[in-house]
Amino acid sequence: MTNTLIVTVLVAYFAVLVGISFLTSRKADNSSFFLGERKSPWYLVSFGMIGASLSGVTFISVPGWVGNPDSQFSYMQIVFGYFFGYIVISYVLLPIYYRLNLTSIYEYLEKRFGFWSYKTGAFFFLGSRILGAAIRLLLVANVLQAILFDDWGIPFEFTVIISVLLIWIYTNRGGIKTIVWTDTLQTAFMLAAVLLSVWFISSELGLAEKGGMISTISESNYARIFFFDDILAGNHFFKHFLGGMFIAIGMTGLDQDMMQKNLSCKNTKDAQKNMMSMATILVFVNLIFLSLGALLYMYVDAHPELPFDPDHADLLFSVVALSDGVGPLIGILFLLGLIAAAYSSADSALTSLTTSFSIDFLNLKDKEVKRQERIRKLVHVMMSVTIILVVIILRYTTDRSAIDLILKFAGFTYGPLIGLFFFGIISKRKVLDKLVPFICLAAILLTVFFWYFSAGGPGVEKGAAGVLGYYKFGAEIIVLNALITFIGLFLVSKSSAKIATYEDTNS
Repeated sequence: MTNTLIVTVLVAYFAVLVGISFLTSRKADNSSFFLGERKSPWYLVSFGMIGASLSGVTFISVPGWVGNPDSQFSYMQIVFGYFFGYIVISYVLLPIYYRLNLTSIYEYLEKRFGFWSYKTGAFFFLGSRILGAAIRLLLVANVLQAILFDDWGIPFEFTVIISVLLIWIYTNRGGIKTIVWTDTLQTAFMLAAVLLSVWFISSELGLAEKGGMISTISESNYARIFFFDDILAGNHFFKHFLGGMFIAIGMTGLDQDMMQKNLSCKNTKDAQKNMMSMATILVFVNLIFLSLGALLYMYVDAHPELPFDPDHADLLFSVVALSDGVGPLIGILFLLGLIAAAYSSADSALTSLTTSFSIDFLNLKDKEVKRQERIRKLVHVMMSVTIILVVIILRYTTDRSAIDLILKFAGFTYGPLIGLFFFGIISKRKVLDKLVPFICLAAILLTVFFWYFSAGGPGVEKGAAGVLGYYKFGAEIIVLNALITFIGLFLVSKSSAKIATYEDTNS
């Protein structure tokens, strides 16, 4: 695949996105930027959210996950947990957000607990989403650097700046109103890319017939889904399932990025239809990505001359797609799918970060109308610069799998949000608001301690027992974090005959 073809694909792709932005951002204001004027069709939001939920991490990192004998298709255990997490989001959280008519979902914490709880929730979202967006952009920037910009002698920092600048251009005016449409297009590109890649690579392997491909994958050494062998191991079914359920609640239901799209729907019923249809489709889409991973490893096994390093599994797809043996079409599909997956997540992340900081920390609603748009645009630039800096820092400080980083950070940063929201929803106790930031920080520190000094953690020698014996943490570490937060809140709370729960607020 030549550099000229790569550049042509990139320019054409972003020209389409900028064109959509121009059409959707006419007469745009803060209402359309933050909530799309609450006129977004639920089916468009649902389809677009598929791409945002998957992101470039799924497109690149999930296929690479398959090659580890302790992983294989075990990611589906987490996906099944996601599905049940989406049920909780649909029928517990969404009704609350719509009843309170929220722009930022963290405003609920102020109504329920007070000022410091509100700011703590918003702060954890900002940190979590900045890291998540940076990891996703790091992934696509690494690939673009390897296949294009290194040949031109362009430094990595410039690649990152260009990537974020392109996002800023087409989200600056229309915000969520534009993103509902661009994400729909990008999701279509991504799904088409992965489906066609599966077909063409299976053809290269002589598995073009549907039955032959499915049976070969299922009988391979890559397709084991369920792991019930060792409850102490990090890949045990119940750890993955519970972890996936809580990660979905945290990274979707308590995440301004994802919920901002839901809140752009007309009403609760439409938002619920959006969420559950997306949840169902995601189960099958993730299974297709894992199947692609199995096919890619089979292709590498059949072509040992390919320069694939198992220690850098995130590059598996790019190594195969850009090789001479599969032809330029798969290379184009890979590039389109990667960019679509990465940017459908990063653009909404930038918009939601702008929304949260403007509403939650700058109290934008209380400003003069003339100043509101100017402040919002300034915050949009500031968040863009912040993401650039974090991507560059991550580039030189970590070499771990992107999917592993996402799940690990989610366990540490979204746990306090889950504890906060569900303490407010389940109980009617009143917390000492000023202590909430310290409770949440303590929960993270304790969680990091248990993870770091557990078996398999960085602070314990390989094969040795940790503070919990030979128990290894997997995706369920987010459950521990949320539970510690919940217990801490209970200890600094007291019973109250009358507090502002969401029912009281709307009675």
